[in-house]
Amino acid sequence: MKTYSQKPSEISRRWVLFDASELPLGRLSTMIATHLTGKYKPTYTPHMDGGDYVVVINAANLVVTGDKETGKIYYHHSGFPGGIKDASLKEVREKFPERIIEEAVKGMLPKNKLQAERLKRLRIFAGSEHSHTAQTPEKVEVK
Repeated sequence: MKTYSQKPSEISRRWVLFDASELPLGRLSTMIATHLTGKYKPTYTPHMDGGDYVVVINAANLVVTGDKETGKIYYHHSGFPGGIKDASLKEVREKFPERIIEEAVKGMLPKNKLQAERLKRLRIFAGSEHSHTAQTPEKVEVK
């Protein structure tokens, strides 16, 4: 039996929809990363980007467990001396609720040349409305 390698012409992408208010951040992020890489498909090939488009709604109503609301800190550095800034998860949720999911998923994707292209297929919305209704994304049942 020969090893299967997916070709660019064989790639098929679906649009999938996740609701961030149903699962904790880690569980949600792993499912999103799996769909972006396409690892759940039997045609998965590591060097080809065969993942799906992912739409996430209700990012502002994200579920976290334990003391993460105040204890989880996000850092950002401007590149200048003394230019480090920090914000708790609660502060980031108030200003940019989409960034929480984006950072979590980015950390779970492989660090290679396909990462940026995969992240472009991730669309996150703070509320329950999204602008991709024309693509008719399928709601993924979470367990």
